[in-house]
Amino acid sequence: MYTLGVDIGSTTSKCVALEDGTGIAASSLVRGGIGTKGPSGAIEQIYISLGMSPGDMDAIVATGYGRNRFHEAGAQLSELTCHALGARFILPDVHTIIDIGGQDAKVISLHPDGRMKNFLMNDKCAAGTGRFLDVMANILQISISDLETYASRSKAPASISSTCTVFAESEVISQLACGLNIADIVAGICASVANRVAALVKRLGVTPAVCMSGGVALNAGVRVAMENAIGCPVLYSPKAQLFGAIGAAIYGYQTITSERKGG
Repeated sequence: MYTLGVDIGSTTSKCVALEDGTGIAASSLVRGGIGTKGPSGAIEQIYISLGMSPGDMDAIVATGYGRNRFHEAGAQLSELTCHALGARFILPDVHTIIDIGGQDAKVISLHPDGRMKNFLMNDKCAAGTGRFLDVMANILQISISDLETYASRSKAPASISSTCTVFAESEVISQLACGLNIADIVAGICASVANRVAALVKRLGVTPAVCMSGGVALNAGVRVAMENAIGCPVLYSPKAQLFGAIGAAIYGYQTITSERKGG
């Protein structure tokens, strides 16, 4: 049995195909989220990889910002539930999930059996999101993928005190004008994101084990800063950006097996 999870975010589209609900048969990630050709491109990569067509999938489940506009899916599911399912699939001991996406940040707490217990979300401000990192990388004229390398070289992280992206942008420009080391500025930027999201984590309550999901989880600079901000280790998986799609595929599998048992 094959089930496909499609996570359509604000900036990227992710797909995961599960075989029999236990193994990842194929995965894809394409730049371009809701309102772009990203979702169709990501799905096409899955079918090519598996040598399959849409009719070969037993279930297709969509999640993320664009889930309600993806009509090829048989079901839509919130990203909160999907990230909880996906994180537990990869990291079975996790109890707190920090999901930093392109446009928002979410913190999810789980019951011991993996069910979602509670959550908090910040979707009102770009600070504390992937968008904030994109803006800052553009100011510094470096690649977003190089941020963690710069942060690792820092000896004295700069202080980014502004909680607004626009004001933080001006602050970073001023620091550059004053000749501050770029590595220290980048480390300060990573810490700024971590501190913003850590405030949500502390409000919800930190229950180890803790992991990060979403694209920002791939940034070691932010992960290290998050560990410092919340005072405990943060588990990492290179599949963190796929957690939502994995969870959607799991839900598809669970739905089918439940229906078959009931029948």
